[in-house]
Formats: sequence, C-alpha cells, structure tokens
Amino acid sequence: MIPYGKHAIEQEDIDAVVDVLQQQFLTQGQQVPAFEQALNRYCGSEYSLAVNSGTSALHIACLALGVERGDSVWTSPLSFVASANCALYCGATIDFVDIDPVSRNLCPQKLADKLAQTAILPKVVIVVHYAGISCDMQAIKALSEQYGFYIIEDASHALGGYYQGKPIGSCQYSDMAVLSFHPVKSITTAEGGAVTTNNAQFYQRLGLFAKHGITRDPDLMEQQSPGSWYYEQIELGFNYRLSDLHAALGISQLKKLDEFIQQRRIRAERYQNALAGLPVILPVVDEQRCFAWHLYSIELQQHDRAAVYRSLNQQGIGVNVHYIPIHLQPYYQRLGFAPGDFPAAEHFYQNALTLPLFPALSADDQNKVIRELTNALM
Repeated sequence: MIPYGKHAIEQEDIDAVVDVLQQQFLTQGQQVPAFEQALNRYCGSEYSLAVNSGTSALHIACLALGVERGDSVWTSPLSFVASANCALYCGATIDFVDIDPVSRNLCPQKLADKLAQTAILPKVVIVVHYAGISCDMQAIKALSEQYGFYIIEDASHALGGYYQGKPIGSCQYSDMAVLSFHPVKSITTAEGGAVTTNNAQFYQRLGLFAKHGITRDPDLMEQQSPGSWYYEQIELGFNYRLSDLHAALGISQLKKLDEFIQQRRIRAERYQNALAGLPVILPVVDEQRCFAWHLYSIELQQHDRAAVYRSLNQQGIGVNVHYIPIHLQPYYQRLGFAPGDFPAAEHFYQNALTLPLFPALSADDQNKVIRELTNALM
C-alpha cells in the first residue's frame, strides 16, 4: 500500500537517538534546549518551547494567553479536532469561522463579518495553515488590532513554508505559532510539538504550564530559596515535556527540512501538471505564501468520492480525507453545532481527497497514483 504520508528516517537520525541512549540523559538533558535553539534559528523566532505533541502545544499556548472559563476562542472548522479541543481544555467556549474555498484556510472576510456581528468577541483566534499554506496573516493581524484578540497560528502542517518571504513560525503577525512533529509532518520526532513566540512573558508562561507549573526562578518564587534543590509550584501545570530521545531525532531531522520540502514541492508540481486536465480542483499556488506541501488535497467535481476512494484503495493507494469538519463531530454537535453552519468547509469535505505526498514517494509510485486516479475519473 502506498501511504498518503510517510516519515523519512535515515542512518544519521538513528545514530543521533542511539547516542542519547548510550551516552546522555534520556530526559531533561541538553538535547531539548539544543532542539529549541535550532527551531529558533530556522523559524526566526525569539523563543521556542518543545513539548510532547502538537496538541499539548496548542493547550499551553491557550493557557499562556490566559484562556479560561467565560472566554471564547475561534478557529477553522477544516482541521483536526485538536485545533478546537485546546480551548475546551481551558474551560472556554469554541466557535468557528468558515474557510475560503480557494485557499481552504480561515477566510479573513468571513472573520471580519463575524467580528462585526458578534456580541461576544473572541479572546483568541487560532488560524490553521491547511495543508501547509499560510493563512492571510497580514489581514488577520489587522483585524486583531481592531478587535483586540490574540492570534495563535496552528502551523502543524506548515513548518518549512514561508509567508511574505519569512519562515512560518517567525510569528511576524501572531502571538505564537504551534508546530507538530508527528511522523507524517515536515519533520518528525516520532511524537512531539513546539510553540514559537517573540514574547518573553508568553515564553515564561509556556514553560510553566508545560512543566507542572514549577519554577526555580528566584524572581517568581514567593519565598527566598534555601538552596539549589528548592522549587515552587506557582501554576497548575502539566507534564508535557519532550524527551531528549525525541529532541535528538528532531535536531537531526531539522537539518534536512529544506531538502524534505524541496522533494515535496517537486512531487506536488508533478501532480499539478499531470492532473490539470482531470475533473478536479487542484490546490492554488500562491507565490506570496510558499507551500510546505504537507498534504496534496484535490476536490472532485463530478464523481462520487467514496467510489473513487474505494477504487484507489483496491489498487494499493492509501488516499485519505482531510478533514471531517470539526463541527460535524458528534461531540461538537452536542455543543450546539449542526450541518449547514459552515457550508464552505462542508462542501470541500464532501469532495476532498488527499493523494500520497512525501519526500520518498518514488516516481513509479506517483505515476501509479496518477494513472489509477485518471482511470477512476474517466
């Protein structure tokens, strides 16, 4: 079966992990800080905090911004459920802003319309860079300055991409950006995530919430420290630390990120050229928002998606669907959402199909995907 996504692990990655196993601390050693520094260099951010998953990163980002009961958080319905769940973890309410059908990202105009009409403004808007293309961050930042909300970039798909010439994760137009290192993402730490920010106070709070709410910083303690062993819990935090094993893998992978992205772009361009004559809507390439190409998702125009999905699966091609809109999940419908609430996201979902795309996808396998998709649509 050709998977829709696959990690790329090479000998140097294995050697980096083995070195930690044999020579170093497995946790709370030097690899996590080194990985965080490498992320800062790559993204152009002032601070980064590595954690054990992208979901954890979203949670502590909300906590660091003070999201709590009585607050409202808005996000895109076209994402994995973690983009919305993080607000509920904090006791806040969640709402959605429909997507732009071309970029498949949260639509700035629909956001502006909703802000103008709502009685309860959001404390935070979590934008999702769907498939690895940046949202229109400059427009969303302008709205945040007008209405006074924070911005978290859910950049789980987008590490290695650019917006207006700057790396995604630089937080040029946001308060924080969340990254994911799940095996199908741009790089992997097996499981892992990170938050980048340029705000020292946010960074300090991120660290507290990721590490039990405990500090050894004398400036934050209520009592004078009697010795180096002393610490105080000043917040209700969580154990979201990343291990040094995972961080060592991340450091090794990050060195190859640009090559991984280049290989994704080459394969995406082949799809763009080969599928142009088929009855499908292809991703729209925007030179101002350079794709990281986490996903290659097409939109069928004249065919039953389920039938095409089955046909490709039967030929050993592991296509997928990204995503079932969050508001259609049973849990969210019990919160009051219903089909029809966000029609653009729902329309895309009904016709969406994600084709295999990853750095090691061979020409023969990609040709097979193209051939079998063509046969299924003709």
